[in-house]
Amino acid sequence: MVLVWRKNLRTCRLFFVRPKCADSCYFASDSHEWVKIDGNSAIVGITDHAQDHLGDVVYVELPEAGAAVTQGSSFGAVESVKATSDINSPVSGKVVEVNEELNSSPGLVNVSPHENGWIIKVEMSDTGDLNSLMDSEQYTKFCEEEDAKH
Repeated sequence: MVLVWRKNLRTCRLFFVRPKCADSCYFASDSHEWVKIDGNSAIVGITDHAQDHLGDVVYVELPEAGAAVTQGSSFGAVESVKATSDINSPVSGKVVEVNEELNSSPGLVNVSPHENGWIIKVEMSDTGDLNSLMDSEQYTKFCEEEDAKH
């Protein structure tokens, strides 16, 4: 996700607590998408940090169910009052569900980015994709370093 940065931003808030259960874990990409893993299924959205930088989301471009997504490639976009940003998939696979609620309530991405504001559900084709993602601690440090540059 390409973001337009604002000056004097707060440091990155911890956007998730990594569960102790190995079957259900959260990860984040360096383009600010999160993924929650449950077996071979993945729920994907944009991080709290990303939505905070974007501002009020007014439109979410969703893919079709059945579409193939590739790790690091764009599958949709988020339009805010400030900018339009691509949403990149943190994992490869097939979209099995899209959050249709975002068509009528795109602001869910702002008010509940990790619960009601999820964007797609993916049947992963390669769980090895997770090896290139960050856990909570790594992502928090990444955001702090990024914010310090701006």
